[in-house]
Amino acid sequence: MVNSMWDERDIPDLTGKTAVVTGGNSGIGYHEVRQLAARGCRVLLGARNPAKGEAALAGLQAAVPDGRIELLQIDLADFDSVRSAAEKVAGTFDGLDLLINNAGVMAVPTRQTTAQGLELQIGTNHFGHFALTGQLLPLLTARPGSRVVTVCSLAHRMGRLDFGDLQCEHRYQAWAAYGASKLANAVFVLELQRRLAAARLAVGSFGAHPGFAATELADKGPSLGGGSLLSAPTSWGSRLIGQPAERGALPVLRAATDPYAIGGSYYGPLGPGELRGAPGVVSFRRKAYDTGLGRRLWAESERITGVVFDL
Repeated sequence: MVNSMWDERDIPDLTGKTAVVTGGNSGIGYHEVRQLAARGCRVLLGARNPAKGEAALAGLQAAVPDGRIELLQIDLADFDSVRSAAEKVAGTFDGLDLLINNAGVMAVPTRQTTAQGLELQIGTNHFGHFALTGQLLPLLTARPGSRVVTVCSLAHRMGRLDFGDLQCEHRYQAWAAYGASKLANAVFVLELQRRLAAARLAVGSFGAHPGFAATELADKGPSLGGGSLLSAPTSWGSRLIGQPAERGALPVLRAATDPYAIGGSYYGPLGPGELRGAPGVVSFRRKAYDTGLGRRLWAESERITGVVFDL
């Protein structure tokens, strides 16, 4: 069944479900947590900064007084933090219904690195989430019908994965690095779905993008390292033509909760250019569907993270 006017009122009852949302303290992640909790889902709000996580948690508890929301400290730019968070989830729950790989960093003006020395954007946006997904997979497989939703971006269309310089050690350009990280997200969505299906596991992998949404992501990434000249136009643009963050969250929420969603699907706004509008099924660029690229990125991701999926 196709519903081209889908919105938060179409989210089904989620009582008894458990979800992890990375980057749930701000932007579209905040609204993902709010809507899931409002439908009865128990949500672990993943946040890198404990103080910001606590502030977001207080706001969400006020907005959803009956919601079951808990803070999960996790820094996707540090594999040790990812491992610690995954162990905490595994030690608390016997299963997981939903993992939303939402956290991210965008267009950092100068090359910066993760705790393990990876380029910050691909290290956070892709490798951190790859590691987290792999370590939470046993909990996901324990709940048939569970889903992994990875937040992608229109920027994946300009991305290129150069395996000779994946960490941009020889040449760094902010938007090119961001595009590469988001192409990696897209390739991961599809390769994960292929592997889950081949293993006949009742877990689905989905992608979603918010269109052009007015969120803190447009401010934070470009301002890292003192990049104010880059951050200003990005921030102004998102506020002038971007849709509100709560609308940008809808494609992710549809991928996460629509009972008719099919694994491997990609959701985004259906308006012109996929910049805004009601959420529906859209398409990745052709390169993302390259199975050879999927296998190569997967092997490289296992090598770099040290995480091997139990498939």
